[in-house]
Amino acid sequence: MSTPDKSDLIKQHQKDAKDTGSPEVQVALLTARINHLTEHLRGHRKDFHSRRGLIQMTNRRRKLLNYLKANEVERYNAIITKLGLRK
Repeated sequence: MSTPDKSDLIKQHQKDAKDTGSPEVQVALLTARINHLTEHLRGHRKDFHSRRGLIQMTNRRRKLLNYLKANEVERYNAIITKLGLRK
């Protein structure tokens, strides 16, 4: 992910001007990386090292979403619908 894409993604999900580490921003960044790596793995099926990284990223995103769900359900629901993660 290039730097302008990353900064645009942060600006879309941050609460205020200095917010770069809230769970919503982290989940959005991880989702973008997961989507990019998923496309890579469709063309390179035997790239098991990248597959391991993908699994680690999805687990990290799941932990952040579980934290939001346990502590602030409204924020959890907002990020889920904004990113289209659950159906």
